[in-house]
Amino acid sequence: MRGVPNNRAIWLAQHVLPHEPDLRRWLRRRATAGLDIDDIVQETYAKLATLADVEHIHAPKAYFFQTALSIILQENRRSRVVPIENDNDLDLIDAEAPEPLQDRQLEAQQELSRVNDAIAALPVKCREVFILRKVDGLSQREIATKLNLSESTVEKHIGRGVRKLVEIFGRGGRSGLPASNREEIDGRSDDED
Repeated sequence: MRGVPNNRAIWLAQHVLPHEPDLRRWLRRRATAGLDIDDIVQETYAKLATLADVEHIHAPKAYFFQTALSIILQENRRSRVVPIENDNDLDLIDAEAPEPLQDRQLEAQQELSRVNDAIAALPVKCREVFILRKVDGLSQREIATKLNLSESTVEKHIGRGVRKLVEIFGRGGRSGLPASNREEIDGRSDDED
């Protein structure tokens, strides 16, 4: 790996590379929004290779899968952004938008309520960490300092919160099979943390 420190390349080869086939199988079973699995895997390796350090990673397989999921979510957000092509579009911004239909307003309120309920259902510390990270935008380090936790504990709480929300909303809010099975990801159950 060119440009990657030798010790990082060794760490990746020993702790992450053996899990690539599992990640590829996991990605094939998931909706990847038209993204190429090879691109997701490559971007995941690139993110891991550029981390400042890997000392905080105690479960490399889970971190590998979570990083890939993060890349998919990031690409999904990017694909929803519509660029403004010319100055004529800027005039439209100043125009007053029509009020959404009442049924759409109600749907949006209900969806927001479901999200709030799902976050409220998280375990107390997990919920607190999740809100500080995802709502307030604090870094893991800032959260760890604020709550007197280790960064790895903060990372676990964030991951647990994301997994729980994906279980609820990963299938459009429909019940049934969970969107992902954590045991598929890291071979552990929530009770083992």
